[in-house]
Amino acid sequence: MRGLLTTSTLALLLRNSAAAPLLTRAADWTSETYDYIVVGAGPAGIIVADRLSETGKKSLLLEQGGPSYGITGGRERPDWLNGTDLSRVDVPGLYNTIFSGSPSLLCKDVGSVFGGCTLGGSSAINAGLYFEPPASDWDTYFPATWNSTNVDASIRRLYGRQPSVQVDAPSNVESSFDAVKTWLVDGAGYSETIFNDSPDQKEAVFGRPSYNYKNGQRGGPVTTYLQSALQRPNFSLQSNVTVKRAARSGSKATGVLVTADGNEATINLTPNGRIIFSGGAIASPALLMKSGIGPEDVLTNLSNAGVLDPSLSPSCWLNNTSVGSGLFDNPNTFILLSGPSVSSYTYSYTDPSPSDATLYLNNRTGPYSFAGQTAVFWTYLNHTDSTPPTGLQGTISTAGFSDFTNTSTITLNVYGTSGLLSTGHVTLLPSPSDPQKFVPSGGDGNLYSDAQGRDADDIATFIHDLFAALGRSDSGLEPLNIPRDASKEEIKAYITTPSAYARGLTQHWSASCRMGSCVDEMTRVVGMENLHVVDASIVAPLTVNPQFGVMVAGERGAELIKELDGVGAR
Repeated sequence: MRGLLTTSTLALLLRNSAAAPLLTRAADWTSETYDYIVVGAGPAGIIVADRLSETGKKSLLLEQGGPSYGITGGRERPDWLNGTDLSRVDVPGLYNTIFSGSPSLLCKDVGSVFGGCTLGGSSAINAGLYFEPPASDWDTYFPATWNSTNVDASIRRLYGRQPSVQVDAPSNVESSFDAVKTWLVDGAGYSETIFNDSPDQKEAVFGRPSYNYKNGQRGGPVTTYLQSALQRPNFSLQSNVTVKRAARSGSKATGVLVTADGNEATINLTPNGRIIFSGGAIASPALLMKSGIGPEDVLTNLSNAGVLDPSLSPSCWLNNTSVGSGLFDNPNTFILLSGPSVSSYTYSYTDPSPSDATLYLNNRTGPYSFAGQTAVFWTYLNHTDSTPPTGLQGTISTAGFSDFTNTSTITLNVYGTSGLLSTGHVTLLPSPSDPQKFVPSGGDGNLYSDAQGRDADDIATFIHDLFAALGRSDSGLEPLNIPRDASKEEIKAYITTPSAYARGLTQHWSASCRMGSCVDEMTRVVGMENLHVVDASIVAPLTVNPQFGVMVAGERGAELIKELDGVGAR
């Protein structure tokens, strides 16, 4: 779920393509019954709601937050965008500035989590990187219902609604691409490729990033799937609504308890209706726990604090330690690089270069037409124990970071991806100010927590190999925060020691409600008939950035729910 502002029939606003939020709410929406209630208007939830509304059944999409993109009435923006129909969300080059804060777009009351609580969820605040996972991810880490053959139609539908674009860096920030290409292609033997043309090639490959942009503006499901849903009279969107829990009668979900405009209400399902939690890998497990589904010790704490439905006796709890378990985030290391051929480029929220601002405002070109990632590369590290290989990724950005910000410095983000062994848990932490308020958190327990230490060893090996390739190329690049001649063990110690550069969260949360133990292959919560989870929670750690895979989950999840109901698009 996502973040802010009181709108009422925001659906009506968007249907009419108005550019300002309506500040009244349809008074009777809480008293109606719905066939489908989708909780969370993020990258999966919007897709699920759109596809389910195609059936003609009455569908409700609930969002904790408010407007984001200009098309939704979002107006958080710097002065240089005044007089346009754009918000900061629409401008890709303002991506990095979100880390300095936002009054209306970010999640509040979540521990260690940086995410979007607004229409679009984190797809409204991320870089927009959009990589199709290799088929091996679906075939290795998902059940048969979700293997590469069975998700292929979902992938094709996704491309049909949200195409991929490869963005060439503007000339004034191109130098980092050229230097890194020399390093990796000439020095390390990587092959240059167009990633979404050859998604299965992830072994020693290098290229330009793929994004979900359109005409120089941020794309995403708000600009595509939500717009089609809003044309249907059986679909409604309610924003600034906090869902507290699902209402249950045994194994049947009957509705959701919400707070809207300061009032508490229960939104009821029709007798054959379904609820779909799509709040993300932190929020959805937390909602399950607050609905009496999760680890018994957590449910006991919630019950003692009066958070659970008082009519739900312990005999009706669904005790399942898999709820919130398996939580994954990519461990991140920043490596600062400098070279004589490199020119840094730093984005500004309030004061962009006048020429760059003009390029964007007039033509949607220039540095502000992309988020600042100039190059991406992948490889795998194989193991001798028959376990899947570890996926390893590097992403190059246009500027330095922290103590290293001179005019010839760029940043390499190194991630471990698929095949890592370390996982954590979603926890609910009691708020000191409110005994009935439990704050969900991801912590950092999944970073290098595997008992064997293999994850850290694999990532250190990757970095060590990359540094060795510097000496075999004419890139002129030199690492600044880790010595180029550091041993693998020295690198391992560096990346596992918390600092501004190491052991960092990437905020790519996933896998906290895994198929087979938390939900079944049809996305139903284990032990429930009509309560589903469709979001990053059910997506296993992928080789690539998770956004594309989460959107595929939205397509495939909606398809499976339609199968359960024996319905299709009308």
